[in-house]
Amino acid sequence: MLSGYRLVWMMVLFDLPVTTKAERKAATKFRKFLLDQGFDMSQYSVYMRFCSGKEQVDAYTRRVSRNLPSTGKVHIVVITDRQYENIISFDGRKREQPWRNPEQFVLF
Repeated sequence: MLSGYRLVWMMVLFDLPVTTKAERKAATKFRKFLLDQGFDMSQYSVYMRFCSGKEQVDAYTRRVSRNLPSTGKVHIVVITDRQYENIISFDGRKREQPWRNPEQFVLF
């Protein structure tokens, strides 16, 4: 079984300008890129992806950095699965359950 301290969640947070048509197009392209890479939208400019370890985080960090828009701010935050379990989420006033880890497949 994999340790909850080795398994991690990668968050990409961004604040991109959208005042011109070109900026809106670049922001949309970046969001679509994140979705194509397997990230899920947590909030409009917060995307999350489950990773099996540092090597996978490093690979996705390189991919994100190669696809950054020319303007705006982008941050990548990595937290362990154990830390992720402590997130408390609300939708309106209703408390939500945290996202579940993707199912692990065992190959023989």
